[in-house]
Amino acid sequence: MDVVIAGGHGKIAMRLARLLRERGETVRSLIRNPDHSADVEAVGAEPVLFDLEERSAEDLAVVVRGADAVVFTAGAGPGSGPERKRTVDFGGAVKLVDAALSSGVRRYAMVSSIGADAPASGSPEMRPYLEAKHDADEALVRSGLDYTIVRPGYLTDDPGTGKVTAGPDVDRAEIPRQDVAAVLVGVLDESRTVGKTFVVVSGDTPIPSALAQL
Repeated sequence: MDVVIAGGHGKIAMRLARLLRERGETVRSLIRNPDHSADVEAVGAEPVLFDLEERSAEDLAVVVRGADAVVFTAGAGPGSGPERKRTVDFGGAVKLVDAALSSGVRRYAMVSSIGADAPASGSPEMRPYLEAKHDADEALVRSGLDYTIVRPGYLTDDPGTGKVTAGPDVDRAEIPRQDVAAVLVGVLDESRTVGKTFVVVSGDTPIPSALAQL
């Protein structure tokens, strides 16, 4: 499997790349900062210098052409303002949708957020982020691509357990980034996740079983 990861130096992306490479998949990780190349190479992925905000969807289509799947894990980050959340969390995701469509890549996995289904219920500080995620999710659903939208709960850097609770209506809770990365690997393996949007938090069900039950 050849996988392109947008937001390739992020905490989930780095864990995902390592998991995919450990089982022999090809991984190309898009990064904005050339100083991050060594970190990406250290987990076995190929760094590709590409600024999602500055470059066009046409340019991105050239990069992703030939991939079996794309995974969007990019984000403007907690210190950014509403404008960058719009250009990265929404704009970058849509740019990857357009690139996948024009290059013939059908499979698209999106890292969204718990609460993206109802951004108006978020705090004033969180609302721009949740609105960007909500609109990106909606654009992906409308695209006709073979999508899966993963909405993790509150992210931690705790060790992964390999067990989760997943479903469209799951209470808010924490989940280690390692387990989110493992869920993404499972999503790419499990064809029954195509066309599904679900929340995932820590739980008691092994990841493959949780995904198979969606």
